[in-house]
Amino acid sequence: MPDKEKNIQEPAELMPEVDESGVPTETEQEPAELVEVDELTTALQEKQDVKDQLLRLAAEFENYRKRMERDRLRDLKYAEENLLKELLPAVDNLERAIEQGKKSDNNTELLQGVEMTLKGLIATLEKFQVIPLESLGQPFDPNLHEALAMDQSDLVPENHVLVEFEKGYYYKDKLLRPAKVVVSKGAAAE
Repeated sequence: MPDKEKNIQEPAELMPEVDESGVPTETEQEPAELVEVDELTTALQEKQDVKDQLLRLAAEFENYRKRMERDRLRDLKYAEENLLKELLPAVDNLERAIEQGKKSDNNTELLQGVEMTLKGLIATLEKFQVIPLESLGQPFDPNLHEALAMDQSDLVPENHVLVEFEKGYYYKDKLLRPAKVVVSKGAAAE
């Protein structure tokens, strides 16, 4: 059986118009399609530009974050540097006082030197907001004091600090070290 030739006709509106040479002629739809393609190309380029900017911004932020973390760790590592520099003269003065004490039989000069060094050291601590806690004669407070013993006293009321072995200190508004104290039991029973 011979093949039958199919005769299918496309709708006229879907077929492009052609001139005598068979080349499609421009219709009104083609420029609109070109505009849409140009707009799409422009939009895709803008999208790529924004994506590039976003990636650069993300990289810059990551570098900034790493730099800030490095700086923070460095600052934490050397946070005490200023305090230590301020304490070194007190160490020097104590060393000189010991040398002077070895050469001299007069303890008053040694005592004066040590007292001056202590005053300088306390001034340095106060400069960094380390303040001594006043405990003698104060009511015993377990949040501020560490009781080492209890002793009777006719002069100091019961549950008040009688003797201070080690001073307590505040650092800014925080207790740095509690005072080690002896607490009064009150007057002796007769």
